[in-house]
Amino acid sequence: MGNRLFQEAREAVKIAQEAGTGQQAAISRAENALSSAFANSSLAEKQQLHQYQDELDSIKNHQ
Repeated sequence: MGNRLFQEAREAVKIAQEAGTGQQAAISRAENALSSAFANSSLAEKQQLHQYQDELDSIKNHQ
């Protein structure tokens, strides 16, 4: 089944990327999900989470 928190973080970042008017709320949820997932992830998952964080940072910088 995999790491549930990692999967939730991945999905939250995807939602933030696609969000329209509710983008700030989606970004906040994604940040929280990333934070929760990081502590309970393998090294490979942590590397992917860093990439998701970079994507989220890019979204925030283009608002």
